[in-house]
Amino acid sequence: MNKPLLAALATLAVTGIGVAPAAASPAAPASSASPAAPASPAAPAARAVSFAGTVALSNCSGSLVRLPASEDDDPALVMSNGHCLETGFPAAGEVVVDQPSSRSFGLLNASGTRVGTLRAGKIAYATMTDTDVSLYQLTSTYAQIRGSYGISPLTLDDTRPTAGTAITVVSAYWKRTYACSVDGFAYRLKEGEWTWKDSVRYTSACQTIGGTSGSPVVDNATGEVVAVNNTGNEDGGRCTDNNPCEVAEDGTVTVREGINYGQQTYQIPACFGLDNKLDLSRSGCVLPKP
Repeated sequence: MNKPLLAALATLAVTGIGVAPAAASPAAPASSASPAAPASPAAPAARAVSFAGTVALSNCSGSLVRLPASEDDDPALVMSNGHCLETGFPAAGEVVVDQPSSRSFGLLNASGTRVGTLRAGKIAYATMTDTDVSLYQLTSTYAQIRGSYGISPLTLDDTRPTAGTAITVVSAYWKRTYACSVDGFAYRLKEGEWTWKDSVRYTSACQTIGGTSGSPVVDNATGEVVAVNNTGNEDGGRCTDNNPCEVAEDGTVTVREGINYGQQTYQIPACFGLDNKLDLSRSGCVLPKP
């Protein structure tokens, strides 16, 4: 996982990077990103990626999300990482379903200003097995949130992203964005006791830090969410906590120091039905079950 937040703060202090500026205003996309190839005249224009609909947790980032079939009067959902749960890290093989929660989330507008507080009624789903995701069901509907704050949810894309896709990781905790591309996919990503499937590997420009865990990974061309940011190899360790390794289908292990990862989210919509109700028995649902 991205290093615990307190450790990240200590690192920032040691390296002389000011914490306050990072939290006080949105940062421009990383300038170290490789120059993009000129778009062809027929290519669709990329949508501007903003902070609208992202949320800050006490220790992580997240986003207000809808499924492609969600309706305005459905109870709203907030997505973050499984390792960001207020109850601590789920063990390998553990799946949390319909657990009461009163957690609060700071809702941001497009410029990164906190405009309101959202509250959970329960943890609808969370796990760190195969993926690293938490989905909170809120006490308010999408329509109520839009009426109170003028903010609409981000939509989860239900198709798998492709290598080369231009993406932005949007951290509400830091009010900072990280721009890069999908470099490829890890067949298995192993970190300590946890193993994740088909993880998104970022190009090196996305140097995410502690507190960015749970950030939505947005496809720049569509504005839809294709992954949830969760981890990176910090110092070259092999398959240990904070140092995930890639395991190929033939068992070959690859360590990529300084490279960060997210977990794909296109599988999530198939596991929710009418009224945003979780149903792990639905056809096409492949999320781990309790």
